[in-house]
Amino acid sequence: MNPSQREYTIVGAGAIGGTLAWHLARAGHPVTVVDRDPSHIAAIASDGIVLQVDGMRVPQPVVAALRPEQVSEPLGRVLLAVKAHATEGAAAWLAEHLAPDGFVVSLQNGLNEDLIAQHIGAERTVGAFVDLFADVVAPGVIADGGAGAIAVGEMSGAASPRVRDLAADLRAWGHAVVTRNVAGYLWAKLGFGAMLTATALADDAMGDLLDRHRAAGHALAGEVLSVATAEGIALEPFDAFEPDAYMPAAAGLAGAGAMATYLAASGFGGSGLAVSAARDVATDRLVAWLRTQTKTRSGIWRDIVVRHRATEIPTHYAPVLAAAGRHRIHVPVLRALLEQLAEVEADPATMNEARLATLDAIATKEYAL
Repeated sequence: MNPSQREYTIVGAGAIGGTLAWHLARAGHPVTVVDRDPSHIAAIASDGIVLQVDGMRVPQPVVAALRPEQVSEPLGRVLLAVKAHATEGAAAWLAEHLAPDGFVVSLQNGLNEDLIAQHIGAERTVGAFVDLFADVVAPGVIADGGAGAIAVGEMSGAASPRVRDLAADLRAWGHAVVTRNVAGYLWAKLGFGAMLTATALADDAMGDLLDRHRAAGHALAGEVLSVATAEGIALEPFDAFEPDAYMPAAAGLAGAGAMATYLAASGFGGSGLAVSAARDVATDRLVAWLRTQTKTRSGIWRDIVVRHRATEIPTHYAPVLAAAGRHRIHVPVLRALLEQLAEVEADPATMNEARLATLDAIATKEYAL
């Protein structure tokens, strides 16, 4: 085997894991996928992973497609792409199957690295930020949803050979970089993710809903990112998302300094009107970018409407709420969003844009947005 062709085991062959498995295998890397869904695994074993792009379906064989109970060999380089609420079980399973020199890269949404490290050790846990738009549309078939970004890094901040190799290999998919601040990306994505989560309360395109409900979107991002700043996180921009644009402007609040710096760098003044204008400009760019994506609805919406299953959102934001409590940061719009989402999960027929209007009203009352 060519030394540049490294072996990968991808645990969780859904939207993220399946897409990256397709591209890594296409680039010549030996790829094994592991997934609990028997129909998905059977389809991949038979026909390879099929990527749907621009109406065409392109199959890509992998070395093996296995259910967890079929794995017998020790695992070396593992990309973990299960839903966040499945991390506990997956990490416990990996602790029994990981080779002594193996390691796990969390290609998941949310903050999962600490939990993984509890099972396999911090030295064998690698962090990663993934902004990838895709959907599983049939067993073995993944619809590509548009370009995004990946950043990989050691949780210690070191730029190790293994993360440099990993980033180089993931460039078979798209833009992948090494970062010394993976936590900054993960927390920034939680701010962006809160905005996208709100769009799952209604049945319409993400960009259009965010455009119409800016008060809710701005408040949600601001609350999450304020908590991140209080935790000492230096936030990282990605794709079209500029986290500093959504930070509080009032002196003394967590994140106010980041907003002041952002206003100065962007050519805005320091007044309340300037803050509002800066946020709107940032949201204009974000909405325009979302409208270029072929995937118009979030994976959260798809979980509720198409797959009829619980979302991973409560797991994503549990650490945010815990940190908000530690720092005594008020997050009323985020709490209202989680309550609304639980209601929609329980009864998808109640999905309605009026729910976003309710969040707008809370945001306006709390922050005069």
